Amino acid sequence: MPEPVETTNPEGVDYGWVMQVTFVATILVGAPIVAVLSLQADLPTWNARAEFAIRVGALIWTVTALAVFAYAKRYQE
Repeated sequence: MPEPVETTNPEGVDYGWVMQVTFVATILVGAPIVAVLSLQADLPTWNARAEFAIRVGALIWTVTALAVFAYAKRYQE
């Protein structure tokens, strides 16, 4: 039987898990936040709307990723 091509032995944080949870959490939590915040913003053009979504979404993504990473660092072994 041939050896497996790839094997992993994760020590510490499982970065794949962090990326997957960040992606899902950002969509579930971030999309409604962007939508609510966009109600208060003046967004006359599609370019303004896209720039707003990117700016706010990037901030939410970063905060979510750091929170998920901190959780994984603390509770996963």
